[in-house]
Amino acid sequence: MTTPCQKCPLRRHDLFTDMSDDNVQAMQRFKVGELTVDAGTPLLIEGSNSPQLFTALRGMGIRYKTTIDGRRQVVNFVFPGDFIGLQAGLMKEMAHSVEARSRMTLCVFNRSELYSFFRSHPERAFDITWLAAVEEHFLGEALTSIGQRTAKQALAWALVRIFERGSMIGLTNNRSMKLPFRQQDLADALGLSLVHTNKTLSQLRDSQLANWSDGQLTINDTEKLAAVAGVETGLVPRRPLM
Repeated sequence: MTTPCQKCPLRRHDLFTDMSDDNVQAMQRFKVGELTVDAGTPLLIEGSNSPQLFTALRGMGIRYKTTIDGRRQVVNFVFPGDFIGLQAGLMKEMAHSVEARSRMTLCVFNRSELYSFFRSHPERAFDITWLAAVEEHFLGEALTSIGQRTAKQALAWALVRIFERGSMIGLTNNRSMKLPFRQQDLADALGLSLVHTNKTLSQLRDSQLANWSDGQLTINDTEKLAAVAGVETGLVPRRPLM
């Protein structure tokens, strides 16, 4: 049983902007079904020409690139509400891979219908442009962390942004949230070794700022953790939902 767009559980969260009835109906026509995958399943592969686009309805994943010698750079984390596969839709092939980190449910769209969808609903095309701009902004933040922040600052930044994103889509419970990512994923996102990442997370735990263990992230004081990172809180912008 697929989820009707009119009853999409994501629409009630503060993160997403309101959708008109016309846009909801348009998305329902654009949607061709749903796909459920287990943790570890590749959704899109770098260099592939996928016939489908996705919106993450439930679950989390990672976006990553690999080097010729097999090393990996995580470029972003996938949360519920993220639109996946736009590169393949516009550039004919993926420039990065996407993999599920938890069991995921995905809304499925045919890539071949993307251009006609844009022509019929130009406001939705603008929404996707806006999402691409937000993605560019996030990558700028991530690059700053890799190049200019210490390991402690970079990890504090990543945990603050992950927790803030989770809180805006109902994934947090008081000061905690389930986090299916691996420490290696965070290390690969920030250009750190796994050993350095583990030691730095221990420092944050010993300082009683944050604790990530057994798939659970707990942040005791978001403002203090953000101060360690040198960033402000409350900067996650509301976004369109595709």
